Amino acid sequence: MQSFGRSMADWSERWVPSPFLFAVILTLIAYVAAIALTPDGPYQNIVNWYDGFWTLLTFAMQMVLILVTGYAVADSDFVSGYLNKLASVPNSNTQAAALVAAISLIFGYLHWGIGLIVGAIFAIFVARAGHERGKTFHYPILCAAGYTSQTIWHVGPSTSAGLLSATEGHPFEDIIGIVPLNESVFTIYAFGIAILVFVTVIPVLAFLSPDEEDATGIDEYAPSLLKGDDPEEAVADGGTPTAGGVELSRSPADRLNDSRAVAYIIAMGMLVYVGQYFVNAGGIGEALDLNVFNFTFIALGLILHKTPAAYMETIRDATEGAAGIILQFPFYAGILGIISNSGLSDLIAEGLLAVATPQTFPVIAWLLGGVMNLFVPSGGGEWGIIGGVVGSAAIELGVSPGKAIVAYGVGDMWTNMFQPFWAIPLLGLTKVRARDILGYTMIVMLVLFPVFAVGLYFLPY
Repeated sequence: MQSFGRSMADWSERWVPSPFLFAVILTLIAYVAAIALTPDGPYQNIVNWYDGFWTLLTFAMQMVLILVTGYAVADSDFVSGYLNKLASVPNSNTQAAALVAAISLIFGYLHWGIGLIVGAIFAIFVARAGHERGKTFHYPILCAAGYTSQTIWHVGPSTSAGLLSATEGHPFEDIIGIVPLNESVFTIYAFGIAILVFVTVIPVLAFLSPDEEDATGIDEYAPSLLKGDDPEEAVADGGTPTAGGVELSRSPADRLNDSRAVAYIIAMGMLVYVGQYFVNAGGIGEALDLNVFNFTFIALGLILHKTPAAYMETIRDATEGAAGIILQFPFYAGILGIISNSGLSDLIAEGLLAVATPQTFPVIAWLLGGVMNLFVPSGGGEWGIIGGVVGSAAIELGVSPGKAIVAYGVGDMWTNMFQPFWAIPLLGLTKVRARDILGYTMIVMLVLFPVFAVGLYFLPY
């Protein structure tokens, strides 16, 4: 396993492009395929591309908010303090990789944005703690372990396709209706998939870890992270500004900006609304959607960071990790426009679903989600393309729409181990390149292939 991991890492180092170039290459592939397989010609597919380019702006903003609000919670003193203590536990590369993977999966299940940031920060903490004790933990595999949160998130409560389908007025409401989370991710079916991910991914990362003499530490990849500062610095509360050593008087606006009372009052008001919202709706599983999810995490972030100034500073730091998402989301939306407007998505979906039976449908939906994720790495964006076809086929075959959403979501998260789009925030924090980690994550993807196939087919719903 170690030898295979090194071979895959070497291949990745040589051949894997940057995430943005990856998006450009996929755009060209989709463009050529649409010309070859659909009636639309070269110019019409440019029009299709432009027409799709701006279609996901609302959803892109929701995804950015999930990322930055999740970042704010993960970067709080409360969360990062416990992570720093836990980082000193591993004594070997095997233990280090397994622990980072476990923490990443736990937080990734709860919230994909927090999982990404906690995975990145914890990988840094573990690598740095090992370095301080004279140990060399293989930094690329720790960062790869931090990215494995993306193998579990779509069967957890931050599922974008599930939340979208639970939101009133979603695009396929006339086909599948409103599908509450207790019919998708809050089911034995989804819980079973999550358990399978845990018992597979953690041992794989442990086995892939090289011996210490073959490891390359954080000092080789990111020496700037060894200077003693945390990956992201918390903002101190209050404080009096000075100039030339002389204290300046603080204006009322400054005092309000550093006021805990302001942060707590607004946060409590938000949480009161959320609590009453769920009471009126009959529970979390019935009513959780993207907007309520983000609203809740903004409130938690304000409480954890204590002042408006501290919270704003953390959100400002988080937007750097979202920069790649902001740029690349329109390009993937353009791909969505090509394959959706040209009819290419229907050809792909109908071709796969034509061979489906009620028993094999989850496996077919999983493979479809995996393929589509390579071209549109957004769970909600992909669902926006193929949700109607998948939902219609599920109902025709007598399969619950909630089960179809879970199966599709497994495909989406499965090929994240090859598609580097969502690794962008982690890469920015850890200072590694996509090619440094994808050799290991692709092995995780290969090992999960039979696990997901068997789980989706045999697990009860």
